[in-house]
Amino acid sequence: MEATSRGPVGTLFVGLLLVAMAAIAAMATLTFAVGPDELGVVLRLGKFVRQAPPGLHFRLPYPIEEVRLPKVTRQNVVEIRAQPILRVRGGHAAMAGGEPRGQAMMITGDENIIALDAAIFWRIASVEDYLFQVETPDATVRDVAESAVREVVGRSEIRPLLTQARHATEEAVRELMQRVLDGYTAGVHVEQVRLQRVDPPDQVIDAFRDVQAARTDAETVKNDAETYRDRVIPEARGEAEGIRQSARAYRERTIAEATGQAARALQILEGYKEAPDLTRRRIYLETMERVLGSARKVILDTKARERGAPALPH
Repeated sequence: MEATSRGPVGTLFVGLLLVAMAAIAAMATLTFAVGPDELGVVLRLGKFVRQAPPGLHFRLPYPIEEVRLPKVTRQNVVEIRAQPILRVRGGHAAMAGGEPRGQAMMITGDENIIALDAAIFWRIASVEDYLFQVETPDATVRDVAESAVREVVGRSEIRPLLTQARHATEEAVRELMQRVLDGYTAGVHVEQVRLQRVDPPDQVIDAFRDVQAARTDAETVKNDAETYRDRVIPEARGEAEGIRQSARAYRERTIAEATGQAARALQILEGYKEAPDLTRRRIYLETMERVLGSARKVILDTKARERGAPALPH
């Protein structure tokens, strides 16, 4: 009797357990969770029907509805690493350690070779374009990044790349990438391009650094010379202007004195015409006063005095 009574109860329990498991499986099939950094994209028979924000949502069972969860708020990074230059050993490309490598370094517009490492930061801008317009968007972004870096480097000279043109190169790569990806309708926004390493090849980096040091010394000497020039030229111009002003003042003073003397001579001439003896006597006295005024000793010749000659200064 106990076995008979326990049979239906056990069967009922197993049935309820199976129903619960089926309900849980159905719930798992009919619901999906969207993470905080994700956006749910629901496809019905392969066609986009709606988007789902972060949280728990319901859907029709697979394969009627399918859910994709792209991470729309995450910042993705693509890294480009320059590989060392290949050496030919016995007709085969090899490295110092004997391991083959893939690609050579980048060639600049002036036919130099540089090792360039870059990091490209991007986000998903349009989920529909990102999922449905490009077959492999992540690989596409990587290929476009490497192509853009090589194109920008290929039309640039090595010296600006190693010195002041780093920021301009980063912005040029970012703009070129964005333009190409927009042409693909990839739904990707390139936020930043960061050049992490821009160096000559390891085989020539020491010599290149010596050249750069020499160029730096030359720039320093040039800057010092320009500083000296900028200091000396204004001083010389100031001195020249002072000399010109002194010359002008001397000219004006000399002309004024000559004009005064000429006017005085004319006055004397007019007086001489009216009273020659008196004017001659006056000129003689003024001349003697000017000549003998600074003399400390005067020798008189008595015979000369009798003849009316003046005394001579000593």
